[in-house]
Amino acid sequence: MSLRDDLKAVLDADAGLMAIVTGGVYIDISELSRQSAPDAFDSNSEIKPAILIKEGNELPSGPYSRSVRTPLTLYFYQRFGYDSIEAAMDIVHDLLHEQRIGDQTWQILYDGRMLDNRSGDIRDVALDCSMGVERFRAMRMK
Repeated sequence: MSLRDDLKAVLDADAGLMAIVTGGVYIDISELSRQSAPDAFDSNSEIKPAILIKEGNELPSGPYSRSVRTPLTLYFYQRFGYDSIEAAMDIVHDLLHEQRIGDQTWQILYDGRMLDNRSGDIRDVALDCSMGVERFRAMRMK
């Protein structure tokens, strides 16, 4: 199982988060679209609250030759406003920060957040919706 799979499993297992993120949690796609993630959209083809998890490029880091730092970026979506995004980000922070998720992970650390009221108006122009971004880094063995 990959780190993305492990993260998705943790998020999917949280009932409170899934009550907010009615569009689901996605991995292994480059972007949310009506074609790549049809369940993330309602009957009017509008985005529902959803999360997309992406892994960045691993960098050597740590005491062992196979230890790496893996950047993780989570994209949060909702049609209008930021209330669902903020609530979901708070839950995700609690689920991931300083946690050990997956067999090879020592620790996941929070790296920052971008949201409308914190760092400018963040929108996904293609989907015409509100968006938030939360970043983490996983220290782990490759």
